[in-house]
Amino acid sequence: MLARYQNGCLQRTTRKDGIERWQFRWRRRCADGVIRERKKTIGPVKDYPENSKKLQDLLAGLRLNVNTDGPTPLTSITMAEAVEHYKFHELADYGRDGKAYSTRSRKTWVLNRWVLPQWGRFELRAIKTIAVEQWLRTLVTTRFDEPKPLAGGTKEKIRDAMSSVFNHAIRWGFIDRNPITGPVKGSGVRVSGKRERIPDILEVEEMQLLLASLGVREKAMVFVDMPTGLRRGELAGLKWEDVDFSNLHLNVSRSLVDQHVGPVKTEVSRKLMPIDEYVARDLMAWYEETPYKNPCDYVWATNSNRAGTKRGKQPVWLSTVMRDHIQPIAKRLGIKKKLGWHTFRHTFSTLLKGNGEDVKVVQELLRHATSRMTLDTYTQALSPDKRAAQSKVVGMIRPRPSCTVVVPRISEQIRVNR
Repeated sequence: MLARYQNGCLQRTTRKDGIERWQFRWRRRCADGVIRERKKTIGPVKDYPENSKKLQDLLAGLRLNVNTDGPTPLTSITMAEAVEHYKFHELADYGRDGKAYSTRSRKTWVLNRWVLPQWGRFELRAIKTIAVEQWLRTLVTTRFDEPKPLAGGTKEKIRDAMSSVFNHAIRWGFIDRNPITGPVKGSGVRVSGKRERIPDILEVEEMQLLLASLGVREKAMVFVDMPTGLRRGELAGLKWEDVDFSNLHLNVSRSLVDQHVGPVKTEVSRKLMPIDEYVARDLMAWYEETPYKNPCDYVWATNSNRAGTKRGKQPVWLSTVMRDHIQPIAKRLGIKKKLGWHTFRHTFSTLLKGNGEDVKVVQELLRHATSRMTLDTYTQALSPDKRAAQSKVVGMIRPRPSCTVVVPRISEQIRVNR
């Protein structure tokens, strides 16, 4: 780090595309002791007008990055400067060892949408616990032109994002306290994250009606998602190489959020997931129909012309499948509940609990990180127990055939197809 504080310099630069951009230049002492010039392109001039607050806040964050490469004394900085510093060091894409894309995206949105407009100009040391708590109580959102109090869960996300920025500032020596958490338990910002409505759960009869009315792809999606408890990103990230039809299990190894590939949510999520034979049969029906059958192809690869060069190389948007294919059919069937991909995970959990399954079996089927520390440390659910619990749920929800048909095991079908 240079011995004295440096402001760097800002200049305009134009690349081959003809777009004029801002470029920030500064000097840095390298490991060999030589001072070399460094530069960073910020963005188009039209997006960051000269002397605008947006540009000044960004420059302040960059100057902090330049001048705080090591321990520093307490520094008077604003929330906007701290947020830029936090984004640069904590929310950058550092690959598999960094934060997941969904986490980075969510925190960036929360900070930009809620925190910066209200607290960006305030110094960190001027932000008080009660002031933040009272501000959170006043937040509203507008839907269908009607103001509505912000949901408790969103307020919790705002509080947690602010706390992360303060913890980052403490770590870098900018401040010495976090007003969001307080010095002792219970002394920080208090927010109720209680749900405004209980998540909808589908009844067994509703699941049977829905599955009997869906197309081959959508039926396979729901049947894979519901009795496995897969999260939406994990369902989207499945490839054919992850499906073992012979041994009837899935290898959940990746998650896709907004078409960004990343690791699964927890270490527990990487465990093999058993699939029932009926689930495998519906999955095989989709395998026979899809044009993308290579091991490295996504199970739900898009075949839309609008995908262009990405056709067959990325999965469909599951939100679009839910909106355009599953929800309209549910509405026609008279299912008036609010339906989403997470509804199937809630339904699966409820049915398992209703069947009286062991809590450890339920935890491992849903692939939660913990149920209780004692159970996590001293017990393991046996694979046959998990498969039996899952098969019981599948037997409850699968549509009943009009007549009895003897169907060969899925492993026998594979040998015939090959």
